[in-house]
Amino acid sequence: MSPHYRNGANQAGRVIAVVADIMALILGLWILMYLLDANRGNDFVQFIHEAARWLAGWSHDLFTFDEAWARVVAGYGLAAVVYLFVGHAIANRVHRH
Repeated sequence: MSPHYRNGANQAGRVIAVVADIMALILGLWILMYLLDANRGNDFVQFIHEAARWLAGWSHDLFTFDEAWARVVAGYGLAAVVYLFVGHAIANRVHRH
């Protein structure tokens, strides 16, 4: 295997891992903002909320806890963990080949 090919695989794996980390960071940031009752009228909070809602569209309201904070933590937290796990698994796979 040529060193040039290996370097490209390293870079691709690194990019995939960073994207997964950013996605999980956005989801974690929304959970924190929700729990701390951030001002929903703020543009930054709205941006993070919309991005997190889009990223966690498949897991949003997946759980039916009575408490809203538990639904947010479980739904968005699950999405963050899945993105981290899957993203880093793919990055490691790309890195090896």
